[in-house]
Amino acid sequence: MPRVYMDANATTPLLPEVVEAMRPYWMERFGNASSIHQDGQQARHAIESARETLAEFLGCREAEVVFNSGGTEGDNTALFGMLSQGDHLITTSIEHSAILQTAQRLEKFGVEVTYIAPQPCGLIDPESIRAALRPNTRLISVMLANNETGVVQPVAEIGKIAHAIGAFFHIDAVQGAGKMALDVRTLGCHLLSISAHKMHGPKGVGALFVRRGTPLESLLVGGSHEHRRRAGTENVAGIVGLGKAAELAMHSLEDGTFVRVAGLRDRLEAGILKIPGTGVNGVAPQFAPEGRRENSPGQAQRSPGKAAKMDLAPRRGAVNALVEHGFGAWDGVGAPGPDFRTGESPRPVPRVANTTNLWFDHLESEALVIALDLKGIAVSGGSACASGATHPSHVLLAMGVSKARARASLRLSLLKTASEAEVDRVLEVLPEAVAKLRAISPVEAGTAG
Repeated sequence: MPRVYMDANATTPLLPEVVEAMRPYWMERFGNASSIHQDGQQARHAIESARETLAEFLGCREAEVVFNSGGTEGDNTALFGMLSQGDHLITTSIEHSAILQTAQRLEKFGVEVTYIAPQPCGLIDPESIRAALRPNTRLISVMLANNETGVVQPVAEIGKIAHAIGAFFHIDAVQGAGKMALDVRTLGCHLLSISAHKMHGPKGVGALFVRRGTPLESLLVGGSHEHRRRAGTENVAGIVGLGKAAELAMHSLEDGTFVRVAGLRDRLEAGILKIPGTGVNGVAPQFAPEGRRENSPGQAQRSPGKAAKMDLAPRRGAVNALVEHGFGAWDGVGAPGPDFRTGESPRPVPRVANTTNLWFDHLESEALVIALDLKGIAVSGGSACASGATHPSHVLLAMGVSKARARASLRLSLLKTASEAEVDRVLEVLPEAVAKLRAISPVEAGTAG
């Protein structure tokens, strides 16, 4: 059987349409977009066409799109380009390392940083952001969707808090872009980072939304490229690929693709949770009892039959309606997360449609990743950027998960092309792999010191 790839949050393959769109710009149309001759102007036209697509994708002006090398550069630019000695930054303890390590370096330069911890379900409470505000708070940076748990943060509510005090707001949307509709006006951000390779585009290219009038200092200086926002000869083929990937993503958001993916994720999750001693990281407590559970969060709220009768596609209008009511964003399945303003009882936590993060007691996730890989299944123990790390996930630890359980946690993230057969294969192989590893686990065997 072909390999099953369930590590889409690490990277995704190029779609054939993206390859075809890029192909001419490797050889036939190789011009430098800054050149005024015909070859250069062909490249310039391709870049501006992609910029137009990205503006539609993000809901912004074309001049507010800055092409770069990806999410890490976008995050670094947003923080380094907005902060200086004496400024105050508010971010969270569950951000990607591209934010956290930048924040730590800024602290050495005299920037004050507050790291907000999440609730146990993985959500950031906007009131915690409000409580951390200071007179010198200049920038708030919060991710849209967590790369390990898939939990979607209430960024629109946080954006309103930033706006109320005149602070700037940055969103790391690398894991949300392509999986949910984006509208930077509704989200209320001044800066937003995306990366092509997380949405079936090429590696090494991304974009940063910079709202008009935002006083951002360039991270790279030299030529006048990208409206003087980012120096360096543009990666024309990569930018074309990003544009095509964004175009295809918009189609996927309209045609119900991610409703289907969420259904596969829910079925996969429910099947895995039949294994004793398992659970989900990143759901409301009442939906994550210790030990065996028969239903996934989405299934607990609706029957499969209802999905066919409801328009659940995460279209921009539906997402924005929820954003306006303080729910952050939604993956189109189950109910939105808690309303922080009314204090209503928690409901299933909003997640991007393709992601689940589960724990397997008495196991080390690294051993399970290897065991599954040998059976032709690719999954992850956490962020790809932390591969090889001996310490448990900082995201799960920040959520209050024990070190042992964090080390026993596995992330499965589905491609938008995922199939029923692939889910069936994982559900066939995973229980046996867990059983075999537990049989030789010192804790399970009672031989642990």
